[in-house]
Amino acid sequence: MGTSGHTLYIKGEKNKELAKTEVLLGDVLSMECTDQTVVSRLKTVKLLRGSLKKRYVVSILEVISRIHEIYPNLTVENMGETDLIITIEDQKKNGKVIPFLKSVFVLLVTFIGAGFSIMSFNNDVDVPKLFNQIYFLVTGNRSDGFGILELTYCIGMSVGILLFFNHFGKRRFTVDPTPMEVEMRTYEEEIEMTLIDEYSRKKEEKDVG
Repeated sequence: MGTSGHTLYIKGEKNKELAKTEVLLGDVLSMECTDQTVVSRLKTVKLLRGSLKKRYVVSILEVISRIHEIYPNLTVENMGETDLIITIEDQKKNGKVIPFLKSVFVLLVTFIGAGFSIMSFNNDVDVPKLFNQIYFLVTGNRSDGFGILELTYCIGMSVGILLFFNHFGKRRFTVDPTPMEVEMRTYEEEIEMTLIDEYSRKKEEKDVG
């Protein structure tokens, strides 16, 4: 086809989640070309046909090869990732009950775990004894365990936790991501790198065989 002199710019996300088994180029790529008929045609080209609840890793070279099957003379410039992870999942909605129960479960586990960690720390450093010594040095009297030190310690810990997690209900204190969001993003990136490494290893074994 007459595409000499035209350049197609493509950009794909590293991880794309879809709810259909037939994956088209337009589902995983953003494309730009001076000839818009090229973009319109390529968006409908089938990239792969998969199964529900599965992940696939597609090299950008395979994508470019698929494009050149349609437009052999087209220049393709990749502006995105070199490997694309495509996740095919069933997007059925389970209503609001199951997500709510999951949220409650996670909150309980987090609350109990955090509480246990704080109590273990207090027990290890013997905070009550430390507060009693400070109270005795300042006032000359023994504390009954329910003084100003214990009160300010509880308030300070609560405020510190809220500021650290940068959340109070749905409200954020700053625009920065929370530590939990950072950890989840790091976890997702590690999963993506593992999937890509496994794909590369399997491809090398296939080529050698």
